[in-house]
Amino acid sequence: MLGRYDRGSNNGEAKVEFGDGTMRVIKPGTFVRCAVTGEAIHLDALRYWNVDRQEAYATPEAAMQRLKEIGRAP
Repeated sequence: MLGRYDRGSNNGEAKVEFGDGTMRVIKPGTFVRCAVTGEAIHLDALRYWNVDRQEAYATPEAAMQRLKEIGRAP
């Protein structure tokens, strides 16, 4: 969960560094964009990302689609 200082007062797009089970806000904002759909994902609702590619995904289906695209889907 992000605190009010991590989010900042900026209502725009955030820049986030994704780690294993964690994320660090580099540039304050309220959302990031899904790498597959382009959909805005509120930081409090962000659950899916790829550490190696540093990409966020709006849904598990979007994450699976990306895995298929890069040839890493089961």
